[in-house]
Amino acid sequence: MKKQNTHFALLATVFFLMIGTLDSTAQKLPGLDPSPADIAYFRPNGRNAAPLAKVVYGRPSKKGRTMLGGTEAFGKVWRLGANEATEIKLYKDITFGDKLVKAGTYTMYAIPDKTEWTIIFNTKLDTWGAYEYEESKDVARIKVPVGKPDAEVEAFTIMFDGKDAAASMVIAWETTQVKVPLKY
Repeated sequence: MKKQNTHFALLATVFFLMIGTLDSTAQKLPGLDPSPADIAYFRPNGRNAAPLAKVVYGRPSKKGRTMLGGTEAFGKVWRLGANEATEIKLYKDITFGDKLVKAGTYTMYAIPDKTEWTIIFNTKLDTWGAYEYEESKDVARIKVPVGKPDAEVEAFTIMFDGKDAAASMVIAWETTQVKVPLKY
């Protein structure tokens, strides 16, 4: 009986080791995305305040390349980041530039150029890149001048700055920065 229990314990151990080995090789996880997703919230009254806007976007890095005017051509609709098209959720109506955009969720695109960018709010959601962009679904287009950040920006960045009449959505990459004024 003791010999039988020893054999059973040995067989059970081998069986569980085999299952564990099969399980670990069957669930290979992906590596880190080279353009990870990021989120920018607009909370003009501090971290504990309810947000007025949230932007979800892919954050590519320059990595020695010329991106704006190179990989991302001037004068063409761009997803405003990497991977899936950038989406913005507005928790209340907000005026960007001189265009009122109603509360809701939109895809944001841009048409970058050397001196001016066009920022686009579009109703077609859950798209990858700008391949399914449909101009007929635009709800607003805002033209903003190109400026320069204080230092070169390696990873594409979207953030909100300021409050009240001085608030803006800041988009920066490489040596380019645009500020989209907003009022809420």
